[in-house]
Amino acid sequence: MKKIIFVLALLINMAAIAQVKDSMTTFKKRVLENTEVDLLLSYYNQDGEHSAVGGGTGSEKLSDIASNIVVALPLNDDDVLTFDVGVSAYTSASSSNINPYDASGVSGTASPTPWQASSGASESDQLASISANYSHNSDDRNNIWNADVSFSNEYDYTSVGFGGGFTKLFNEKNTEISIKANAYLDQWRPIYPTELNEYAKYGANFKNTGIFSGVPILDQNGATSNAYLPSAFETYGKSNRNSYSASFSFSQILTKKIQMSIFMDILHQEGLLGTPYQRVYFADKANFYIGQSQYIPVYSTSENKGVYQLADDKERLPSTRFKIPIGARVNFYINEYVVARTYYRYYQDNWGIQAHTASIELPIKISSSFTAYPMFRYYTQTASDYFAPYEKHLSTENYYTSDYDLSKFNSSQYGLGFTYTDIFTRAKIFVLGLKSIDLRLNHYSRSDGLSANIASLGFKFVVE
Repeated sequence: MKKIIFVLALLINMAAIAQVKDSMTTFKKRVLENTEVDLLLSYYNQDGEHSAVGGGTGSEKLSDIASNIVVALPLNDDDVLTFDVGVSAYTSASSSNINPYDASGVSGTASPTPWQASSGASESDQLASISANYSHNSDDRNNIWNADVSFSNEYDYTSVGFGGGFTKLFNEKNTEISIKANAYLDQWRPIYPTELNEYAKYGANFKNTGIFSGVPILDQNGATSNAYLPSAFETYGKSNRNSYSASFSFSQILTKKIQMSIFMDILHQEGLLGTPYQRVYFADKANFYIGQSQYIPVYSTSENKGVYQLADDKERLPSTRFKIPIGARVNFYINEYVVARTYYRYYQDNWGIQAHTASIELPIKISSSFTAYPMFRYYTQTASDYFAPYEKHLSTENYYTSDYDLSKFNSSQYGLGFTYTDIFTRAKIFVLGLKSIDLRLNHYSRSDGLSANIASLGFKFVVE
């Protein structure tokens, strides 16, 4: 009997030891310990003198306020589900002039001009977006799979996106390779410049039938004329825009102080790639206006207080576009207080644009909780084959745009950021522990006269 009891005790002890060993071999750190919540706020304002809605001339004043809430939920040890919900609202002098001939402007009691905002409905808009990302990590944390879906909507545009990727870490996690693919299936609800839209509805008789009925149209000399006819204009037959991308990146820790990564993207777009409400004016066509004739000689300057030029056509661009950006990042650990983060990218597409981007950021550790990081970014690009300034296109061309985003220019952006980090999350808001605060201020200037200021503020909380 004693022998039986001894054998049973021995077996029980062996089983217990085996369970302990098994639990030790299967123990792993959770990918995300607690639910994290990011609250992001940003403000953007700009001004310039090359409005694309105005065919390459006019005010580019715009202000935008945006907010995002990002929630990362740990589903278990290996899986994380992240939601990103965003809303932004803008007011724009440029887009307001899709219809500069509001009720008072057309009747003549007030006069339209590309240098002032119209009171039309297109003066402001809201963008709402939501995305979800699911990621799964292998037990050894060397393999990561992810998938995402997204949806966004504004008054004339809807976008649906989906994609996925895979990341492999090896060489004791000193080396990382990542591949990713995405598709965005977008839909325009085309809105055209008002004079072109009236022509599309009523044909050659639009000057006597629509909102322009009884409103004098002026020629270049200020005389009343009935010759304006935007016969080049046609509405779009299709309104979809599809974008597909594939990305590859490689990251390597070279030394204790240097980390390097390279990346390449391949992007293909098809469908309606032009913007329906951006005007174009032809050099070989007569000019026609609505408003006060005394301002015609100073039309393309801010001295124009009361006349608007009628469009010859909307912009026309090819229905396909192919883009390839290639770049690299190198981070240098200088000392325990300073790290240098450098970035370079080369870009080329089949619309004739070649571009170079270079940037540097220098995080400086002020204390255990505070970090400051000055930053600078330089960008330069060649012009698209289809770009020409205001009144430089010819009506015989197949494609044309006066959008200065497709022009030759260079730009610089500089700013300063501050980060406060509390790994112990001592500040509490109900069940939320404040983990970090991030503030960034940037100024952007472009060689074509566009300038902008950007401020962003982010809070990261941990649900405890």
